[in-house]
Amino acid sequence: MRTWASWKPFGIGERKPNNYLELWKAFRAVKGNRRYAWRLLTQGTCDGCALGTKGMRDWTMDEVHLCNIRLRLLPLNTAPALDPALLADVSTLPAKSAQLRELGRLPHPMIRRAGDPGFTRISWDEALDTIAPRLNGNIGVYLTSRGVPNENYFAAQKAVRALGSNSVDNAARICHSPSTVALKQAIGAAATTCSYTDWIGSDLIVFIGSNPSNNQPVAMKYLYHAKKAGTKVAMVNAYREPGMQKYWVPSNVESAVFGTKITDHFFPVNIGGDIGFLNGVLKHLIENDWLDKTFIADRTKDFEEARAAVESQSWEELEALSGATKADMYELARLLGEAKSAVLVWSMGVTQHTYGEDNVRAIVNLALARGFLGRDHCGLMPIRGHSGVQGGAEMGAYATGLPGGLPITEEHTRRFAELWGFDLPLAPGLTATDMIDAAHAGDLDVLVSSGGNFLEVLPDPAYCREALERVGLRVHVDIVVSSQMLVPGETVILLPAQTRYEMEGGVTETSTERRIIFSPEVKGPRVGEAWPEWKIFTELAARARPELADKLRYGGTAEIRRDIERAVPFYDGIAKLAKFGDNVQYGGRHLPFGTATFAAVGLPSLHRPDGTFLVATRRGKQFNSMVHERVDGFNGATREAVLMSPYDADRLGLPDGTEVELTTSSGSLVGKVLRAPLTPGNIQVHWPEGNVLLDKARRSPDAKIPDYNAFATLTRHG
Repeated sequence: MRTWASWKPFGIGERKPNNYLELWKAFRAVKGNRRYAWRLLTQGTCDGCALGTKGMRDWTMDEVHLCNIRLRLLPLNTAPALDPALLADVSTLPAKSAQLRELGRLPHPMIRRAGDPGFTRISWDEALDTIAPRLNGNIGVYLTSRGVPNENYFAAQKAVRALGSNSVDNAARICHSPSTVALKQAIGAAATTCSYTDWIGSDLIVFIGSNPSNNQPVAMKYLYHAKKAGTKVAMVNAYREPGMQKYWVPSNVESAVFGTKITDHFFPVNIGGDIGFLNGVLKHLIENDWLDKTFIADRTKDFEEARAAVESQSWEELEALSGATKADMYELARLLGEAKSAVLVWSMGVTQHTYGEDNVRAIVNLALARGFLGRDHCGLMPIRGHSGVQGGAEMGAYATGLPGGLPITEEHTRRFAELWGFDLPLAPGLTATDMIDAAHAGDLDVLVSSGGNFLEVLPDPAYCREALERVGLRVHVDIVVSSQMLVPGETVILLPAQTRYEMEGGVTETSTERRIIFSPEVKGPRVGEAWPEWKIFTELAARARPELADKLRYGGTAEIRRDIERAVPFYDGIAKLAKFGDNVQYGGRHLPFGTATFAAVGLPSLHRPDGTFLVATRRGKQFNSMVHERVDGFNGATREAVLMSPYDADRLGLPDGTEVELTTSSGSLVGKVLRAPLTPGNIQVHWPEGNVLLDKARRSPDAKIPDYNAFATLTRHG
């Protein structure tokens, strides 16, 4: 009873998502394909978030898992083919991807040339023979995390490198690339150090810029069990997320009826104030001697540099940057200092800043100071939002890294040249944002986008649209139509892809906890002439470089897994995965590490101009940029909401519903005020709508992740 959120049965009258209504909506949405939908749920590995499942179960607890995100993806995975005639004149089509998805699956290759009103159907041979000869120029290849399995990522990056380019990148660049950089420097590996089971029974879990109630709903069941085991939960965030205050887990009777209190301690900070707060916590740990001195001495280096950095930072500086008090910093330091075990979890609230790498380094410092690595109920966890992200970078679909996360050096390229039988380029490739810049400058000949939607993902959509228009040949590989496909150009080709459930021989994904999970082909209807993406990329490269064709083509996904195992030694065991439920967790429950490295983290220069607000982009009822509902069940916010603190709203005389305009140097956005539990001086708007406010030039120095935050002035509209 101590963990109950409410005495009201099923939280009647409480503001929260109706999970059972979601189940009913999903049932209705797959009318005509319900048997197939059921097989996807029970026989497949979820293509939603990166928690990873075997059907509706996982390896953390013996209970059923079924989250709203996965249910909302069912209509996409079971949709019938669209009528190609619908694309004959794209001027008649809706502009939003959410409506375009309702047209159905892409069934055939299609082409649109300059001056054409829309697309016409072509054969696969005509499509491939049109694209292949043009792949000898400046190319860019981007793969999203839309359920993309390891096999597709691996084959795609190998094909691109056979073409003589490293310009292949994936969605990991846009979400957790700062984690990759910082973790490699600190522990030598870009992955979580622990497992989900370490949540349950840990003394403390700290969420920093992370909201699993929205983005990884299955994780809320882990938190239910953690709370029952006595785990305390702390949250560091600009917004007191309602779903992290209390949550009703639909598949657990007690939680479904009475709800579960989640967060015990909330620490409000400014958007971008994480380093100030975390450095203050480290400063308190040092001053109060709450350190694991044995761990620091035996397992780490450069502690004195980190100590000197925070000692040189005054409490006034730390408070001003963080928006928090010295007392708040002390309280989290005390919780960490008294805890015998803790897991630190973060996500894009930490990474999507120009100083995202330092944000992560500041988190790592806390774990190292307390020795929270390498043992049960402890660890660092950059929780992934999408099922394909962890594997994408590890497969080498990364402009700045080879398979296994190896840097692009002469030694490493020589190793892969010997393995694959062709030379690899040494010049760094274009990252996702570099591709758009090159396209805008007229320096990109071909852009291949597998899934994704630059118009709805990157800052400054108008700039992205201009960039897309200037590419000589654009190739969009996807299962449905998206808004970026409709941008005119010299030549635009659409290639229909298979879902992971349709791929003969099955495929694999890598979850947040480093678990490589087999997802078998699921019997059901098939759409038109859709191909697996691994075949699309290798066939394009084989036609562009016919002398390498026999080194690029695969006979099936099992052959790709054997190639992965040879290329990435820590993926040992992937070649043996062949049936439902098969999995292997590389590194084991706790990722091995040698000597961990502290970082001296300086304070970023974050001077807010007078009269402006710090604005962050947030997620509502959506998955990635796929908006499912206009209203967020957790807080009642519509897509037009401008969330601000009651203090700021009262100070400016802005009742809820007042139309206001946010303006930055990049653009403006009109929305409606909604009071929310935010740190004063901070505002949140929905993503991707808020991308018009973002400065496309603001990126982190190492990872090149865009900054999804801005300074904005606020005025009444009209």
